[in-house]
Amino acid sequence: MTEEYDYDLVVVGGGPAGSSAAFTAAKNGIKVALIEKENSIAETVRTSGVTWIKSIKEFNIPENCYHPIKNFSFASPNNEVTISDSIPTAAVLDVRKTYRWLSEEARKLGTDIFVKTNINEVIKDKEQNIIGVKGTGPEGRITFNSKVVIDATGFTSTISKTMGYVTQWERFGAGAEYEAEVENVDPDTWWLMVGQEYTPAGYAWIFPLGNNIVRIGVGVGKPESDIDPTQRLKEIIEKKLGPIKKLGKITPIEFHYGLIPNDGLSRKTVYNNLILVGDTAGQANPLVLEGIRYAIKFGRVAGEVASKAIKNKKTDENALYPYEENWRNAIESKINSAGKVQDRWIKLSDEEWDKELDIIKELKTEEFLDFIKADFGLSNMVKLAMSHPKLAVRQLFNLVKSKQ
Repeated sequence: MTEEYDYDLVVVGGGPAGSSAAFTAAKNGIKVALIEKENSIAETVRTSGVTWIKSIKEFNIPENCYHPIKNFSFASPNNEVTISDSIPTAAVLDVRKTYRWLSEEARKLGTDIFVKTNINEVIKDKEQNIIGVKGTGPEGRITFNSKVVIDATGFTSTISKTMGYVTQWERFGAGAEYEAEVENVDPDTWWLMVGQEYTPAGYAWIFPLGNNIVRIGVGVGKPESDIDPTQRLKEIIEKKLGPIKKLGKITPIEFHYGLIPNDGLSRKTVYNNLILVGDTAGQANPLVLEGIRYAIKFGRVAGEVASKAIKNKKTDENALYPYEENWRNAIESKINSAGKVQDRWIKLSDEEWDKELDIIKELKTEEFLDFIKADFGLSNMVKLAMSHPKLAVRQLFNLVKSKQ
């Protein structure tokens, strides 16, 4: 059996970027399809779910979708530092619940959601512009004709690759984690662990979710290291390295594995009738490799721009460019600066990491948050350099300032 549908906008990928794009476009009154290849939205979890309370409030994410964090602890081979706040400023998302909430918000506004639908072909007009997608659904072959397609397929970038617009990411992070029940955990505190024993070219983490549930994970930068994050994760849990030993008995509940691009903002993200969003666009903070807030924020921008272009009956690259202009103005210089800091971090020895934590210890909470969130506004960095005359912090300031 072959099914065929006509839509104004087809969004491929039911993650946070895709659902957010569908939400805004449907809100603007156009006919939207959201296509997900898995059996349900967020069937497979590929992220540790860290984000920021400020973003959560901006997006109106319900309180039952996240666990708040107010203390930030770091461990290097011979040093530990904690930065604390009186109120929560970060959060660990219940990834499934959050992603399903996002897609349900889109559905409420009229988005048609197709699951178990694997898209593997594009439809082109005589000028070779995309005008739809094809694949396999629960009932057999399925075709979606559309005026605009949004590629929210994430790391794999399925649509953009099939169009020949992009190739595979050269630099990326590979992360493995267990969601586990533990005997002891401070529910207000996350841990980031750095140094060769934890992981080369990356970091390990403990992120609490409440009720003695945590996510314990390892991220490894590729191609900088050939370490398998899954194997390294098992090793550091068996050895009970650093703060892991404080957790007591660890009972794994679920295993997660994911890839996130780390090539910076290297891709063009608009073509005739096509927009790239989220991980497909490389919109990730390289310092802690988190991008959910960007996926939601710029997914919404993509939905807004696409719906306006469709209503104006002009969906070429120029009509869609306001989307790219928006995200570049918002984050390009910050991500470039964060990438420079990350390049420095990747080269640090264990002894240098011990000293790096002494720099972090000097930061006030708001300064630390601006730093780790890659919010490298020039005014923020000037203030940081002025309030911390230590040579190392000034070097950091000059490093970032050179990328503005």
